[in-house]
Amino acid sequence: MAEKITRELVVIRRTQVTENMLRITLGGDDLKTLAPNQESAYIKFLFPQAGSERPLLRSYTIRHQRESEIDIDFALHEHEGPALSWALKTQPGDTILTRGPGPKKMTNPEADWFLLLGDMTALPAISVNLAELPKDAKGYALIEVSSEADIQELEHPENLQIQWIINPVPSGEKLLEKLQALTWLNGQASVWAACEFDSMRTLRQFFKQERVIPKTHIYISSYWKIGQSDEGHKLAKRMDNEKMEGQG
Repeated sequence: MAEKITRELVVIRRTQVTENMLRITLGGDDLKTLAPNQESAYIKFLFPQAGSERPLLRSYTIRHQRESEIDIDFALHEHEGPALSWALKTQPGDTILTRGPGPKKMTNPEADWFLLLGDMTALPAISVNLAELPKDAKGYALIEVSSEADIQELEHPENLQIQWIINPVPSGEKLLEKLQALTWLNGQASVWAACEFDSMRTLRQFFKQERVIPKTHIYISSYWKIGQSDEGHKLAKRMDNEKMEGQG
């Protein structure tokens, strides 16, 4: 659960990280109350909703945290929800209400090797995970991006191989194809995966049937769903979770 602390943050600057990734740097007096070491945790942006006292909430990962600033990266796509629409229009000096942070989602350090998978919406969290792995860590990161221009230089252990998958329309099939082609390493893997809803289910099925991973060593989640608003995605997730619980 995200902390119920609401902060008014100030837009400091905008940076085009890659062709389809926009970074908004936030600061302001309220940021002083944010605890240190929150990179990869998420905050919720609050957007007024016409005819309702309850705002719309949108969750985004803290990519970098400095003493007086945080960076939030927005994956650009053709379907503009309230958060992306705001990010595309906001200018330095603007303010935004946020809530959180929520918990960090990290790989399990008690593992022999590491496997990270995701699309551009998960790239900020994957980037933090890679940077915080031990220097002698080994494994793979499979990252799906919209174009070659979206490939980033990421800090990562020397023995962990990053494979970039170019796919303008994210799909579980390409991630699964790369996953199946990997040489599975010896020992216990720690799996971290986040992507589009249907892609997540494709990956989850693979790990359920082909590579069984203990619950303590796997995190798999969807961050969005093609053709759905955030509310539609949340409904799909809730129905999917209820179905999974029903199956035991």
